[in-house]
Amino acid sequence: MLVERLKRSRIYCDYEAAFREITGLPINLRPVGAFDLHNHGDPKENPHCALMAGSNHSCAACLRLQMKVEEAAKRGPKTLQCFAGLCDSSVPVRLGDHVVAFLETGQILLHQPSKREFAKTKRELLKWGSVIDLQRLEQAYFETRVLTKKQNDSILCLLAIFAQQLSGLSNQLAVRESTAQLPVVTMARVYIAKHQSEELSLGQVARAVNITAFYFCKVFKQSTGLTFIDYLARARIEAVKAFLLNPHTRISEAAYAAGFQSLSQFNRVFRRIVGENPSAYRERLHGVGLAAAV
Repeated sequence: MLVERLKRSRIYCDYEAAFREITGLPINLRPVGAFDLHNHGDPKENPHCALMAGSNHSCAACLRLQMKVEEAAKRGPKTLQCFAGLCDSSVPVRLGDHVVAFLETGQILLHQPSKREFAKTKRELLKWGSVIDLQRLEQAYFETRVLTKKQNDSILCLLAIFAQQLSGLSNQLAVRESTAQLPVVTMARVYIAKHQSEELSLGQVARAVNITAFYFCKVFKQSTGLTFIDYLARARIEAVKAFLLNPHTRISEAAYAAGFQSLSQFNRVFRRIVGENPSAYRERLHGVGLAAAV
């Protein structure tokens, strides 16, 4: 599974450890639609949230919040507040146009804790019949990390930058890694890798591996999770990235060398897959001075 491979990657493991150390907050990479509590069991889990997770009703309330945060975060980084006043945040990780996972953190307050707010939470829990040690819960509530809105926005910015890196890694994994593929699909991937700089059609690849275009289209999508067109575009984008590692290679040269037939098509595909235009990517890679070398 893509998200599990991302979580096992060196870049994610290093970032995860550094994020927890520098912020003191939990962090999680969760697949879209996963039905589990935000950051539950994390080494930096808020003790207040850990206690709440032991109650069925409060657990259900947290899951409802999770669904709301996930839906809102599909459009960009989002922070929402639970019934107890604590905030959770999610940042989308995309593979092309599709959200495949969310980077999550939170379990913080954006205001100083108050007796009045905790009393409101306690009344709600008692109404639900929740069995929670209210004395421990109150102590944990008043020890909850408090951030300013600016601090929380800065943390979301860090996660958004990292989410962009994970999106790039997702594309690499989609192109370079495979699991239990049919031999014909493996042959097709090898053929595409050899000829991706040329004009290449689905029918041409199907003929090269000696199957019908209809069958090739079906088994290739089932095996890679991508259509032939999308796979070829991603393979070419990875080739462009490799060419651009050389600071003297012009963007247009890299695009044509990778197999794109027009710069307008290349710019459109690059932005869709990478999430930024080629000049901005080159600028991040080598610095402002080379951004104009197109």
